[in-house]
Amino acid sequence: MDIGAKITNTDFKTGDVLVVSSAHAVNDTYTGFLPALLPVLIEKFTLTNTAAGALSLGMQLPSLLQPLIGRMADNANLRYLLILAPAITGAALSSLGIAPGYGFLFFLVILAGVSNSMLHAIGPVLVSTYSGLKLGKGMSFWMVGGELGRVLGPLIIVSVLGFIEMERLPLLMIAGIIASLFLAIKLNSVTTQQSEGNHHSAKDAIRGLMRVMLPLALLILSRSMAIASLNTFLPTFLRSEGSTLFVAGASLSIYQTAGVVGSLLIGPLSDRVNRKKLLSISFILTPLLMLAFIQTKGLIQIPLLILIGFFGISITPVLMAIVMENAQENRSFANGVYMAVSFIFNALAVLLVGRISDLIGLRSTFMISAGILVLGLPSIFFLPRNITILNK
Repeated sequence: MDIGAKITNTDFKTGDVLVVSSAHAVNDTYTGFLPALLPVLIEKFTLTNTAAGALSLGMQLPSLLQPLIGRMADNANLRYLLILAPAITGAALSSLGIAPGYGFLFFLVILAGVSNSMLHAIGPVLVSTYSGLKLGKGMSFWMVGGELGRVLGPLIIVSVLGFIEMERLPLLMIAGIIASLFLAIKLNSVTTQQSEGNHHSAKDAIRGLMRVMLPLALLILSRSMAIASLNTFLPTFLRSEGSTLFVAGASLSIYQTAGVVGSLLIGPLSDRVNRKKLLSISFILTPLLMLAFIQTKGLIQIPLLILIGFFGISITPVLMAIVMENAQENRSFANGVYMAVSFIFNALAVLLVGRISDLIGLRSTFMISAGILVLGLPSIFFLPRNITILNK
């Protein structure tokens, strides 16, 4: 299978899509450990919110490598980077509990970030070739894999900590090793190299992507602080509001679960309707729901959190489908550029949210994040329409 080549098969290969998406789920289960562990790490190492946010930044910094990885994947067989990713991510993030100090914590999240970048640079492109013309559906499967991982991650880690000491968390890396062995078997004959070679220079490829990437970059930038606030600091925010560690960690899973449901529905729907309309709905409703969530307490926050996850997370496969649809050639490189921009903006936003919250508190920071999200609306109108809209 050549995952860099232009699609010629229009069939949706469910089994193959599920294999890659499952690897995504295992990998991101481990990345889901970090946000739920932040309150514990803050207490153990006496960290500020800024220092805690820097750990998330460290895991995102290797995303700078994704365009390079994607470019290389268009020209050489890099399937083993994808295969090894769950094992490396699992080993690094399961070892946070035995870190002797902040410096080693930072090393571990950097290592996890490298393996995470390998998987995210290559995995979506492989899924896109298995998806045929149903790019929105394929990206929703990929996205759901990641969201399921982030749902399970916080629940697993807070549950496990109720039975074992932090020092025994490395036992959890076993699942990642098993996942990599499974991928080695299933992807034995897969190649990431284009069969006809790459006929476009990196400069030409970037120039061809500018029409879609510029408005996409503005959209990613405008939602980055909201994503950082919710994905990284939601448990910490609820802890500061008086919630228990279990409730704070479970809230992140509720939010991510709603995103899973939203992705399953909105991704395939975007193959049939104008993707720009779905983006507009998200950028209008999500900030309003965030403001309502901040101003309430108790059980009423649960349905609000569900709605925030549904409308806020579900547009990610729509954004990815737009990238794949407008990059019929050099898809690995295009995906690498998109993922790098996304991860960089989100990572910097984590650091910014951490710093602002140290100065004015998480409540006010969440409100600012919601306000900035609205600023992305005008960029939607500069995106291209669906190249292909399915009739059935």
